[in-house]
Order: sequence, then structure tokens, then C-alpha cells
Amino acid sequence: MTTYRSAWQQALYGPGGFYRRERPAAHFRTSVHASELFGQAIARLARQVGADQVTDIGAGSGELGRVLRAEGLKVLDIELDDELPDQLTGLVVANEWLDNIPCELAEWDEDGVPRYLTAELTPGDVVEGNDLAWLQQWWSGEPGDRAEIGLARDNAWADVVKRLQHGTALAIDYGHVADDRPPYGTLTGFRAGRECEPVLDGSCDITAHVALDSLGGEVHNQRDMLMQLGVSAKRPPLELASTDSAAYLAALSAAGEAAELLDPSGLGGFGWVFSHRS
Repeated sequence: MTTYRSAWQQALYGPGGFYRRERPAAHFRTSVHASELFGQAIARLARQVGADQVTDIGAGSGELGRVLRAEGLKVLDIELDDELPDQLTGLVVANEWLDNIPCELAEWDEDGVPRYLTAELTPGDVVEGNDLAWLQQWWSGEPGDRAEIGLARDNAWADVVKRLQHGTALAIDYGHVADDRPPYGTLTGFRAGRECEPVLDGSCDITAHVALDSLGGEVHNQRDMLMQLGVSAKRPPLELASTDSAAYLAALSAAGEAAELLDPSGLGGFGWVFSHRS
């Protein structure tokens, strides 16, 4: 039986896979793409935790790194086949990385038994072992419900955190916690900036929300954290338009970008999961 996870892995990262051929920015919009205000806030966070270097995991085309370098920070970009250093220090950021780590999908059958989903999204073998233990701890379901088993994401994040000698690791992603699990899962695709069916032919990004609480860190939401880091959607005073129109327009544009980052139904609803090592 080919599980959905195996087919998902090939569709994204195998020969001819989506991430072997495509630039992520051409297919979906992240906080990094929405505004440089996001990167500037991450720079302020780095200074708050005493870091002069940021490791950007899942760096894409390096958009976050460019902003951080402009803010005077050293940046290590990690993407696809790059290997993580054995030891990490400073601030480690994984922005929308975990959601693209393929994981097993499960569906509870009519007897309430969770079964792996195949590449055709049909029920297969009974879930067992560590995957079953993860479900029992983190995601309960009823007949017909679906789940994304987050063990692969948990293990990937644990591998990052264990390399951290001193500093802070931050995973940023859209996700959910135990009292808000989606009953039918969140699997979806993105192509050319639009949500689409998650077909397994390498033509689209395939993603699923992250079980944030199973990662083992402190969970916060992006809106609250960015506001604490100085991002504000407050509009500039109207009188500025008559005294300095260029400054007014720049401030108005920044307020619009901030509003997108802080929108609780959009980017502002993302989760920030912190792990610290002293």
C-alpha cells in the first residue's frame, strides 16, 4: 500500500517534484511576501533574545534573509538539500516550513478505527505504533473524520531544537490546537496563487495545517506577537497629508501592510511556537 504521505513526499520533493521546479512566491503568499514589516519585526525579536544571527529554515528565495541583513543581522539560509549545522545558536526561524513536511493521513472507519489513507485518499491499513500513539494523545475522531498525523512534523522540529545550543527556535505556521481540531483535516493545494485540489503530480504545492500544541513549545498567535514587536495598523494622522504628502502615503501604505499581517482571519491567525535553550 502506498500511503498518502509517500505520494505527497514524491510530489513535492522527488525528481520533478513541485519544489524542485517552482518558486514558492509564484504560488502562495506568506507574511514575508506581504510586507518587509514582518522581517523587521523578526529582527527586533532577534535583538530581544540577544541574537546577532538568524537561521532561516525553508528560506525559499531568501526574502526574509534580505530584510534581516538590511537590519544588520547575520543570516544562514537553509533550503531543500541544505543540511542543518550540528549546532545552532541565536534565533532559528521556520516560517511556513512544517506545513510542507508530508505526514500520514488517517480516517476513522465505521467502527471508529483509524486507518491510513492511500494515495487515492481511500482507507487502507489500520494505524498503529507511534502514529496511533500520536493520534490517541493529540487528535481524537469519530467515524468519517480525518486527521493529519503530526508525528513527522514533531520529529522534524525536535531535530531542530536539539541542535540549538543556546538561543530561541521559532516555528511559524497556520495550524490548530487540541480544542480546535478540524474534523475533516486541512489538506489542500496551491497553484499560481490560488487554492486548488491537492493533486499528486508535482503541479501544485500540497500542504496541511500544523498541530501546533504537539510541537512541545509555547504557542502564541501572530497578531499578538507582531503587535508586541511594534507592528501597528494605525493610520497616520490626516493632517500629515497636507504637510508631507509623501510621508503620509508611505505611512498609509505601511498601515495597510500591517493590517494584512495582523488580520486574525488571515496571517494574524498563524501560530508562533517558541522553544528556548539557555
